[in-house]
Amino acid sequence: MDLLQQIDFAEIIRNIFLYDKTAPLIFTRFFFWSFFAVVLIGFSLVYNNKNRSLRAGYLFLASLFFYYKSSGFFFFILLFSTLTDFFLGKGIYNSKNETVRKILVALSVVVNLLLLAYFKYSYFFIDSVNLLFGTDLGVVNHLALWANEATGSHFEVNQILLPVGISFFTFQTISYSVDVYRGETKPVNNLIDFGFYVSFFPQLVAGPIVRASGFVKQIYDDYQVSKVEFGWAIFMILKGLIKKIFIGDYIAVNFVDRVFAEPITFSGFENLMALFGYSLQVYVDFSGYTDIAIGVALLMGFRLPQNFNAPYKATSVGDFWKRWHMSLSSWLKDYLYIPIGGNREGSVFSYISLGVILSIIVLLSGKLILVPIFTGVVVAFAVLVRISPKIKRSIDTNINLMLTMLLGGLWHGASWQFIIWGGLNGIGLVVYKFWRKISPWEKLSHWTAHIWKIAITFTFITFTRVFFRSESMEVVKGMLHQITTDLKLSMVPEVLLAYKWVFMVMGFGFFIHWLSGSWKDKIKNWFIASPLWLKAVIATVVVVIVYQSISSEMQAFIYFQF
Repeated sequence: MDLLQQIDFAEIIRNIFLYDKTAPLIFTRFFFWSFFAVVLIGFSLVYNNKNRSLRAGYLFLASLFFYYKSSGFFFFILLFSTLTDFFLGKGIYNSKNETVRKILVALSVVVNLLLLAYFKYSYFFIDSVNLLFGTDLGVVNHLALWANEATGSHFEVNQILLPVGISFFTFQTISYSVDVYRGETKPVNNLIDFGFYVSFFPQLVAGPIVRASGFVKQIYDDYQVSKVEFGWAIFMILKGLIKKIFIGDYIAVNFVDRVFAEPITFSGFENLMALFGYSLQVYVDFSGYTDIAIGVALLMGFRLPQNFNAPYKATSVGDFWKRWHMSLSSWLKDYLYIPIGGNREGSVFSYISLGVILSIIVLLSGKLILVPIFTGVVVAFAVLVRISPKIKRSIDTNINLMLTMLLGGLWHGASWQFIIWGGLNGIGLVVYKFWRKISPWEKLSHWTAHIWKIAITFTFITFTRVFFRSESMEVVKGMLHQITTDLKLSMVPEVLLAYKWVFMVMGFGFFIHWLSGSWKDKIKNWFIASPLWLKAVIATVVVVIVYQSISSEMQAFIYFQF
């Protein structure tokens, strides 16, 4: 009785049901696995019900709770996006007037992008205006202001926080409206089913970006998970935990984060190794999330698309973007690159987008002198286009490619770093298009040529990561300065010894990644075919080892910030 009196049950209830910004609900926390166990127990009661909306409704509520525990009251933003696009999708499908249909799909795109821009780019626009005109404007959170006035709450009105996963679910709802307009998918039967599609918790906050055409039909299918799929799901979850915690978090906390925090206090070799370490970290972190999401979803009978395909085995920048964040790459291709002309021609949207990008660059730099410079460049291109149709097509297609990558960079954030990162990848794609036509090594199939292509591509991608990871251009300059002027190769043995465990984990991560696909398949198939008791033993051992490797507080997944 004394023990029961000491337990604060009210505190336990608060911890379970209320959002705590210091401990958001993420896959790597034990609380998530308790949550998932409860979800599975409830799911076992409804999964085979003939009323599929009952199953969808149950998982919709579970997903809303998951998002609330991950992002607090921002789940109202998710509900707003869900309601808006559900009714717009219905309107697009039911309307017989083509003009009305175009207006409705445009409204869906505009509303979603404005929502994304408000939360993600407000600081950028305000800071840029202040820089250009010497003003001292501040950000006002109008949603918090309205909530305070309406309910008497006390939300902070001078700060706009980014809702977790907003970039993912807004892109998902945009693709839904566009696909309905194109006739590639029919609208979802009811609001509950659509809410489930938008908010399904395994992929909600960091993808993969799920298309309605590939997911909605699963809502109405019978639950079915074979023994092979069950084994594969467990394998994917364990693989994701190893990637994220054992490899990614360990090298981040013990080496990568330290170097990026103060690059000038470390030697050039340490900066170089941190850069390659971050390339590994961002991959195992993001793909680890996807692996867990795929496994968790499959246990409930839902199949999510592949999002990574050994990207550091790519032999060109183009090949890399076919393997990395595949759901975003295909989204940008289908909803941006092809609509603006793709590799065929330019379009009005191409030139509008180019103007927007150039305007953003002017705002970021705060230098109005760039306006006449950019205008001169545009006029020069216009003259060349009139001289030769062939030149026009080449310019248009490469502009489309660059715009896609620049906008992909801006999707991650409005800063010089992300614009440069996107621009460098765009340049890499354009240069490779021309290089492959004249390269004497392009068609060589010898293993040495293959390794050389992989090494060059991986090094280039890793170099661009310095802009992606750095929190400011000062960090970028400091890191590049150390690498180019202060390499200190004489200190290599000392550095390797000081960080021996970090480099061993990095070596393990790269070894597993570059292991041949046939060996990976053998390991996967062996695990899937193993008896249930052995799976349980392996899972227990992996979980113990993984969680024993934690050397600090749980690290949020990198792509949560996007």
